[in-house]
Amino acid sequence: MKSPFFPRSPAVEMPVIALKEHPFDPYRELLEFQSSLGENAAKYGAQSIFIGTMRDFNEGDLVQRLWLEHYPGMTERELARIVSEAQTRWAVSETLVIHRVGEIRPADTIVLLACWSAHRGPALDATRYLIEELKHRAPFWKKETLDSRTRWVERNTPA
Repeated sequence: MKSPFFPRSPAVEMPVIALKEHPFDPYRELLEFQSSLGENAAKYGAQSIFIGTMRDFNEGDLVQRLWLEHYPGMTERELARIVSEAQTRWAVSETLVIHRVGEIRPADTIVLLACWSAHRGPALDATRYLIEELKHRAPFWKKETLDSRTRWVERNTPA
């Protein structure tokens, strides 16, 4: 069955990169993507997944919500560069990157990263690389709403 969300050609192994302004179900997205692989799914022995969610605290403060800004066009290009680097370094054929933008609430999924490979090592290594590089290089800016004020996040938390 071909997925209406991830139409694919069996001969093409290109990353899917999407920015979403509304909440999404990472498990549904994974199922749709996996279904879109069709007969190609049989050549992958490993799938590595990272799902990042918004927590309700940062730097010792309670966070009520987050506004995630991005630079349209530039953000997608940088994500594509990061994915290309991972696919060059490791034997990863399929890659899925979905990232939220706009208003995000605690417990909402912010990011879904998944890599498909013949073996677990490359899939796991590439997924770890993707999240670390995304956190440090992708042009996203976070503004947190606390109880009595807002603030821009100046640095990412360490891995």
